[in-house]
Amino acid sequence: MNQAPPFGPRDRSGRSDLTEVIQQVARGDKQAFSTLYGTLAPLVFGITTRIVRNRAQSEEVTQEVMIGLWRQAARYRPEAGSVITWAATIAHRRAVDRVRSAQASADRERAQAARERSPGYDEVAEQVQTRWESEQVRRCLRGLTELQRQAVTLAYYQGLTYREVVESLRTPLPTVKTRMRDGLIRLRGCMGVSL
Repeated sequence: MNQAPPFGPRDRSGRSDLTEVIQQVARGDKQAFSTLYGTLAPLVFGITTRIVRNRAQSEEVTQEVMIGLWRQAARYRPEAGSVITWAATIAHRRAVDRVRSAQASADRERAQAARERSPGYDEVAEQVQTRWESEQVRRCLRGLTELQRQAVTLAYYQGLTYREVVESLRTPLPTVKTRMRDGLIRLRGCMGVSL
Protein backbone atom coordinates (compact mmCIF):
# COMPACT_ATOMS: atom_id res chain seq x y z
CA MET A 1 0.00 0.00 0.00
CA ASN A 2 1.44 3.35 -1.08
CA GLN A 3 0.89 6.26 1.34
CA ALA A 4 0.70 9.88 0.17
CA PRO A 5 3.61 12.04 1.32
CA PRO A 6 2.80 14.24 4.32
CA PHE A 7 3.12 17.58 2.49
CA GLY A 8 1.45 17.08 -0.83
CA PRO A 9 2.15 15.01 -3.92
CA ARG A 10 5.65 14.75 -5.36
CA ASP A 11 6.82 14.34 -8.91
CA ARG A 12 9.23 11.61 -10.07
CA SER A 13 12.31 13.52 -8.91
CA GLY A 14 10.95 13.50 -5.35
CA ARG A 15 10.42 17.28 -5.27
CA SER A 16 7.14 18.48 -3.91
CA ASP A 17 4.79 20.28 -6.21
CA LEU A 18 4.85 23.03 -3.59
CA THR A 19 7.39 24.81 -5.78
CA GLU A 20 4.66 25.24 -8.39
CA VAL A 21 2.18 26.24 -5.72
CA ILE A 22 4.49 28.91 -4.27
CA GLN A 23 5.08 30.29 -7.76
CA GLN A 24 1.32 30.56 -8.24
CA VAL A 25 1.04 32.26 -4.85
CA ALA A 26 3.71 34.73 -5.97
CA ARG A 27 1.42 35.63 -8.89
CA GLY A 28 -1.43 36.32 -6.42
CA ASP A 29 -3.36 33.06 -6.83
CA LYS A 30 -5.60 32.80 -3.76
CA GLN A 31 -6.53 29.19 -4.42
CA ALA A 32 -2.84 28.27 -4.53
CA PHE A 33 -2.36 30.08 -1.22
CA SER A 34 -5.23 28.07 0.25
CA THR A 35 -3.41 24.89 -0.81
CA LEU A 36 -0.12 26.20 0.57
CA TYR A 37 -1.81 27.18 3.84
CA GLY A 38 -3.47 23.81 4.27
CA THR A 39 -0.18 22.04 3.64
CA LEU A 40 2.20 24.19 5.67
CA ALA A 41 0.15 25.63 8.55
CA PRO A 42 0.28 22.41 10.65
CA LEU A 43 4.07 22.24 10.25
CA VAL A 44 4.51 25.94 11.08
CA PHE A 45 2.20 25.63 14.09
CA GLY A 46 4.16 22.63 15.37
CA ILE A 47 7.46 24.49 15.11
CA THR A 48 6.15 27.62 16.78
CA THR A 49 4.46 25.66 19.57
CA ARG A 50 7.71 23.86 20.45
CA ILE A 51 9.54 27.19 20.69
CA VAL A 52 6.93 29.60 22.07
CA ARG A 53 5.21 27.06 24.38
CA ASN A 54 2.02 29.09 24.45
CA ARG A 55 -0.84 27.99 22.23
CA ALA A 56 -2.39 31.44 21.70
CA GLN A 57 0.96 33.00 20.82
CA SER A 58 1.83 30.03 18.60
CA GLU A 59 -1.39 30.61 16.67
CA GLU A 60 -0.49 34.29 16.26
CA VAL A 61 3.02 33.47 15.07
CA THR A 62 1.65 30.85 12.67
CA GLN A 63 -0.70 33.45 11.16
CA GLU A 64 2.19 35.93 10.87
CA VAL A 65 4.34 33.33 9.13
CA MET A 66 1.60 32.31 6.70
CA ILE A 67 0.85 35.94 5.82
CA GLY A 68 4.59 36.45 5.37
CA LEU A 69 4.69 33.50 2.96
CA TRP A 70 1.84 35.06 0.97
CA ARG A 71 3.65 38.41 0.80
CA GLN A 72 7.13 37.00 0.19
CA ALA A 73 6.31 34.14 -2.15
CA ALA A 74 8.19 35.84 -4.99
CA ARG A 75 11.37 35.76 -2.89
CA TYR A 76 11.42 31.96 -2.70
CA ARG A 77 14.38 30.42 -4.57
CA PRO A 78 14.17 26.64 -5.24
CA GLU A 79 17.97 26.33 -5.43
CA ALA A 80 18.21 27.42 -1.77
CA GLY A 81 16.01 24.57 -0.53
CA SER A 82 12.50 23.23 -0.55
CA VAL A 83 9.40 25.28 0.19
CA ILE A 84 8.99 23.28 3.39
CA THR A 85 12.51 24.11 4.51
CA TRP A 86 11.99 27.78 3.65
CA ALA A 87 8.70 27.93 5.58
CA ALA A 88 10.19 26.04 8.55
CA THR A 89 13.13 28.44 8.68
CA ILE A 90 10.83 31.46 8.65
CA ALA A 91 8.62 29.86 11.33
CA HIS A 92 11.60 29.11 13.55
CA ARG A 93 12.94 32.67 13.25
CA ARG A 94 9.56 34.27 13.97
CA ALA A 95 9.00 32.03 16.99
CA VAL A 96 12.45 32.82 18.40
CA ASP A 97 11.80 36.53 17.82
CA ARG A 98 8.51 36.23 19.72
CA VAL A 99 10.21 34.52 22.67
CA ARG A 100 12.97 37.14 22.74
CA SER A 101 10.43 39.94 22.54
CA ALA A 102 8.38 38.46 25.37
CA GLN A 103 11.53 37.99 27.47
CA ALA A 104 12.67 41.58 26.84
CA SER A 105 9.22 42.86 27.79
CA ALA A 106 9.20 40.81 30.99
CA ASP A 107 12.72 42.05 31.84
CA ARG A 108 11.62 45.67 31.34
CA GLU A 109 8.58 45.13 33.57
CA ARG A 110 10.70 43.53 36.32
CA ALA A 111 13.23 46.35 36.15
CA GLN A 112 10.47 48.96 36.33
CA ALA A 113 8.87 47.21 39.31
CA ALA A 114 12.24 47.05 41.06
CA ARG A 115 12.79 50.77 40.47
CA GLU A 116 9.34 51.53 41.89
CA ARG A 117 9.87 49.35 44.99
CA SER A 118 13.15 50.85 46.14
CA PRO A 119 14.63 54.30 45.86
CA GLY A 120 17.34 54.53 43.27
CA TYR A 121 20.98 54.99 44.15
CA ASP A 122 20.84 58.61 43.07
CA GLU A 123 17.94 59.33 45.44
CA VAL A 124 19.77 57.75 48.37
CA ALA A 125 23.00 59.58 47.53
CA GLU A 126 21.10 62.85 47.25
CA GLN A 127 19.46 62.31 50.67
CA VAL A 128 22.84 61.57 52.25
CA GLN A 129 24.38 64.64 50.62
CA THR A 130 21.50 66.86 51.77
CA ARG A 131 21.72 65.58 55.36
CA TRP A 132 25.49 66.04 55.41
CA GLU A 133 25.21 69.60 54.04
CA SER A 134 22.45 70.43 56.53
CA GLU A 135 24.60 69.24 59.42
CA GLN A 136 27.57 71.19 58.07
CA VAL A 137 25.45 74.37 57.80
CA ARG A 138 24.22 73.93 61.41
CA ARG A 139 27.79 73.46 62.60
CA CYS A 140 28.96 76.55 60.69
CA LEU A 141 26.04 78.63 61.95
CA ARG A 142 27.09 77.79 65.53
CA GLY A 143 30.44 79.45 64.72
CA LEU A 144 28.81 82.85 64.04
CA THR A 145 28.14 85.57 66.59
CA GLU A 146 24.58 85.67 67.96
CA LEU A 147 23.64 88.76 65.87
CA GLN A 148 25.17 87.27 62.68
CA ARG A 149 23.36 83.96 63.21
CA GLN A 150 20.02 85.66 63.88
CA ALA A 151 20.32 87.98 60.85
CA VAL A 152 21.33 85.19 58.45
CA THR A 153 18.64 82.81 59.79
CA LEU A 154 15.87 85.41 59.51
CA ALA A 155 16.90 86.49 56.01
CA TYR A 156 17.83 83.15 54.42
CA TYR A 157 15.79 80.56 56.28
CA GLN A 158 12.68 82.58 57.07
CA GLY A 159 12.76 84.73 53.93
CA LEU A 160 12.58 88.13 55.65
CA THR A 161 13.72 91.31 53.90
CA TYR A 162 16.41 93.61 55.39
CA ARG A 163 13.69 95.90 56.77
CA GLU A 164 11.87 92.96 58.40
CA VAL A 165 15.14 91.71 59.92
CA VAL A 166 15.79 95.23 61.30
CA GLU A 167 12.33 95.30 62.88
CA SER A 168 12.66 91.79 64.28
CA LEU A 169 16.11 92.35 65.80
CA ARG A 170 15.52 96.04 66.71
CA THR A 171 18.93 96.82 65.27
CA PRO A 172 19.88 99.63 62.83
CA LEU A 173 19.89 98.71 59.11
CA PRO A 174 23.64 99.35 58.56
CA THR A 175 24.47 97.06 61.48
CA VAL A 176 22.19 94.28 60.15
CA LYS A 177 23.72 94.53 56.66
CA THR A 178 27.25 94.42 58.07
CA ARG A 179 26.48 91.44 60.34
CA MET A 180 24.82 89.54 57.49
CA ARG A 181 27.76 90.21 55.14
CA ASP A 182 30.30 89.16 57.78
CA GLY A 183 28.19 86.11 58.68
CA LEU A 184 27.91 84.98 55.06
CA ILE A 185 31.67 85.40 54.56
CA ARG A 186 32.32 83.20 57.62
CA LEU A 187 29.75 80.64 56.43
CA ARG A 188 31.41 80.41 52.99
CA GLY A 189 34.79 79.93 54.60
CA CYS A 190 33.48 77.29 57.01
CA MET A 191 31.66 75.40 54.25
CA GLY A 192 34.59 75.63 51.84
CA VAL A 193 32.61 77.55 49.22
CA SER A 194 34.68 79.85 47.03
CA LEU A 195 33.38 83.11 45.60
